[in-house]
Amino acid sequence: MFASPLPKRAARQTPSPLLRSPRRGGGLACGLAAALLAGTFGCSRGPNQPGALSEERQSEAEYDVAREFFGKRQYRPALEHARRAVELNDENAKGAYLTSVVYLAFCAGDPESPDCKLPEAERFARLAVKADDRFRDAKNLLGNVLILQKKYKEAIEVLEPLTRDPAYIESHLAWNNLGWAQTESGQLDAAIASLKNAVAQPRFCVGHYRLGLAYEKKADLARAESSFSSALAVESPDCQSLQDAWDARGRVRLRLGRAADAKTDFERCREISPKTPTGALCAKAAASLTGGT
Repeated sequence: MFASPLPKRAARQTPSPLLRSPRRGGGLACGLAAALLAGTFGCSRGPNQPGALSEERQSEAEYDVAREFFGKRQYRPALEHARRAVELNDENAKGAYLTSVVYLAFCAGDPESPDCKLPEAERFARLAVKADDRFRDAKNLLGNVLILQKKYKEAIEVLEPLTRDPAYIESHLAWNNLGWAQTESGQLDAAIASLKNAVAQPRFCVGHYRLGLAYEKKADLARAESSFSSALAVESPDCQSLQDAWDARGRVRLRLGRAADAKTDFERCREISPKTPTGALCAKAAASLTGGT
C-alpha cells in the first residue's frame, strides 16, 4: 500500500489544510486566479505601474490556482503553479506543502512514474516546515515522505515530538505515521502502542489497517483479523474500498484456516480494481481458492 497524505476521507476525517480557506491578500482586481487559468491579461498591470502585485501576493494567487487544479486531480498544472508560488516567495509554507503533496499524488498513482520524485517531496516538505515551524501538518507530511524513502529513524525523530504536541488537533495522523515507521523498523510493540493511539479516532480506517499489519507481523493473527475488519467496517466508501485491507484480511483469514471467508475477501479486493498490483495478487489468490471451503 502506497500511503499518501492526500485529503481522502479514508485517510482523515477532518478537512485538509489544502482545502481550508487560505489567507488572501485582499480582493484581486479582475479575478487574478481566473486570469492565470485562462491566460487573460486584459486587466493586469505591469510591474512598475501603480497597484502591481507584490511577489508575496502573486505567490498566494499561484497557490490558489494550484489548489484548484489539485482539487480537480490535474496534477501537472497543480505542480507548475505550486512550484511557482514557492519561487515567488520561499516562505509560502502552504505552497511548499502543496508542492510536496502533488509529488506524492504522482507516486500514489504510480510509484514507478518518472513524476514520482520522493526527494523533491522531501525537499518541499522541509521548506514548508522551515517557513512555518508551527505547520504541524507539514511535519506529519515530512514524516510520511521519510517513511516512503525508508528513512525510518529520521521519520521517528520528526513524528515522536508531534504526537506529544497538544496543539496538533489531528494527532491520530501523527500516531499513525509513527506506528508505520516503527512497524517498518521492526519495533512492533512500540508500533502497536502508537497505532492504538491512532485508532482512538474510531473512524480512522487507515490506522486500523496499519494496526492489523503490526499484529500480523507479530503473528497475532486473531488481533490482525479484528483490526482489518475494523478498517473495513467504517461506513465510508473510501474505507470500504481500501483494497489493501481486503487483501490483508483475506491473507490472514487464509492463515487462520478460513478459506471460504478469505476467498470472499480476495474477490472483493479484485472487484475494486483488478489492474492494480494488489488487485492482481487478489485475483490470483481468489482463483487458487476456487472450490475451497
